[in-house]
Amino acid sequence: MTDRHPAAIADSQHARLERLQQTVDELLGEARRKGASAAEAVVSNSTGLEVGIRLGEVETVEHTRDHGLGITVYFGHRKGSASTSDLSPAAVRDAVAQACTIATHTQEDPCNGLAPAELMADAVPDLDLNHPWAISVDDAIRLAILCEEAARATDPRITNSEGASLTTHAGLQIYGNSNGFIGGYPSTRHSLSCAVVADDGNGMQRDYWWSSARAAEDLEAAAAVGRRAAERAVVRLGGRSIATCKVPVLYQAMLAAGLLRHLAAAISGDNIYRKTSFLLERLGKPILPAGFTLREEPHKPRGLASAPFDSDGVATRSQAFVDDGVLTRWSLGHYAACRLGLQSTGNAGGLRNMQVPLGEHDRDAMLRLLGTGLYVTDLMGQGVNGVTGDYSRGASGFWVEDGVIQYPVEEITIASNLKDMYANLVAIGNDCDFPGSTTTGSWLIEEMTVAGD
Repeated sequence: MTDRHPAAIADSQHARLERLQQTVDELLGEARRKGASAAEAVVSNSTGLEVGIRLGEVETVEHTRDHGLGITVYFGHRKGSASTSDLSPAAVRDAVAQACTIATHTQEDPCNGLAPAELMADAVPDLDLNHPWAISVDDAIRLAILCEEAARATDPRITNSEGASLTTHAGLQIYGNSNGFIGGYPSTRHSLSCAVVADDGNGMQRDYWWSSARAAEDLEAAAAVGRRAAERAVVRLGGRSIATCKVPVLYQAMLAAGLLRHLAAAISGDNIYRKTSFLLERLGKPILPAGFTLREEPHKPRGLASAPFDSDGVATRSQAFVDDGVLTRWSLGHYAACRLGLQSTGNAGGLRNMQVPLGEHDRDAMLRLLGTGLYVTDLMGQGVNGVTGDYSRGASGFWVEDGVIQYPVEEITIASNLKDMYANLVAIGNDCDFPGSTTTGSWLIEEMTVAGD
């Protein structure tokens, strides 16, 4: 199954890690020699394999090997940045020279600069993020074919396939700055996905499923991924529209994660200092009903968004942004924090491993709580206004009566305002069954407008 012994892979990664650390040192040293008052640099190296098959035939086999560096220099409050994919000593010197030249032509910004030294991560904990998968091309193809075959065998109404793919990625990244911080770590990510088409003679429906994990042993079985993709496609057959109405709406857990991402964007310091957030005046006030909490857990072992420090080198930490329904803090990197007169929360690059506590109800119980209304399982379009909170998305799913699914629904639009949707959150389920860095169950919203016939 593997091409190289794990110990050999680990030794190779350690050697590359040392080389990248040396390159960061060279970048920072060259910036000092050019007269920069401060500098920060990031150097990365990654390798990967992707195979794609369709209808049992290999369509793509792609090996990737990428590396690059970026340097940012500060002359007082003037800033310049440059990047290159060439890691040779000459290219390093050229990149620093370009960044310095750019800095001389930029205007001063009092918030340009490094995050305070005391906020830097003083240690890089092992978050169990590195699990290389030295799978051979033949075995990768075999798993992708197994995934697609399982999908096509699930139901005779699966008549076509958009294919299955397997990817494996291993990367190293080192960040350092002239405050004396330098840190980095290896990480991996592997995934398996499948998309198929169902046809009952009256119409066709497409759907997909996937699994993603830091370690290959944490992936769903290939056949299970294929069957899930097929089941999701078949159950959508026979969809119809419904009359326009105002009803409760239950968001499938995977889609509820999107509502959390909208919330994360709204509390991002970048949107707050630019005054482009619908939650601009809500700090310290309720935005969710009492009892609901939103946390980030950046040190979650094997978490898909785990990181010991943010892109400013600031230590990450477990923290709540919404506590008992109240918005307690903005999500801040150093620059946004400076613009707002606050301190970084270690969120340059965003929230990591968002989660809300799961409720006590499984999917069937959530449907009973819904009663009569719409169970949404797919969304289309980008109809979300981050400034006003206005929300309007194309949707499909199922019409529910007395807690029981009646028939598939399609060609509808659901609309409301995110402020109202968050305030009118009735319950969160315990039915978190999707891969990703966000942990939540399904969300039941008290009322939304459903536009149909």
